[in-house]
Amino acid sequence: MRYEELTIEGRNAVLEAFRSGKTIDRLFILDGCQDGPIKSILREAKKGDTIINFVKKERLDQLSETGKHQGVMAYAAAYEYAEVEDILKAAEEKGEPPFIILLDGIEDPHNLGAILRTANQAGAHGVIIPKRRATGLTATVAKTSAGAINYIPVAKVTNLSVTIEELKEKGLWFVCADMEGDVMYKLNLKGPIGLVIGSEGEGVGRLIKEKCDYMAKIPMFGNIDSLNASVAMGVLSYEIVRQRLA
Repeated sequence: MRYEELTIEGRNAVLEAFRSGKTIDRLFILDGCQDGPIKSILREAKKGDTIINFVKKERLDQLSETGKHQGVMAYAAAYEYAEVEDILKAAEEKGEPPFIILLDGIEDPHNLGAILRTANQAGAHGVIIPKRRATGLTATVAKTSAGAINYIPVAKVTNLSVTIEELKEKGLWFVCADMEGDVMYKLNLKGPIGLVIGSEGEGVGRLIKEKCDYMAKIPMFGNIDSLNASVAMGVLSYEIVRQRLA
């Protein structure tokens, strides 16, 4: 079981990592550097839709572990990502209607790790995260998940809104956590379902919210008006579990 986020430094090492098929989350390139090897790396990065950051030398020096970055560094996922089709296949193999968790803007790796742990225990078939404005499968995520990262597939997509539309065509419907919605106990959460959870600060984005069929409100009686994202996900997930068992 490996928990290290893989840091790859140097032009040859980064280029070979791309060509070997390794999943590269982020690429850092020295601003203004456009020679032949760098152009080759950029071509490979664009094939996989890797996030590319052009940064100053000071930033690369700060990120480097070896001091020999040669103007380029990459971060690879600590664990390999799945495809959305893998998640649907997992549900099919279990003979269950798909239950998928979709995360909009979860940037705290501790939250993602906790969500993976709860998703696995609640019987979700997979988790989908966006490529941008979200944490990936880092070492912290792996550790916080307490091993769940080994058992629940995580897919990373370029456009969460488009993915929702594609899943709707496959029969899923979607509910998002939102304080302006209907109390979750009043909603029918059975059948093939996608549960959308947003960040603590901003919640589910407007465009994503518009794609959802329902908005679910968690009853709260305290003095603050929100829950930790992983806790909200857990509460709603187990309401889905309760209804499936009823």
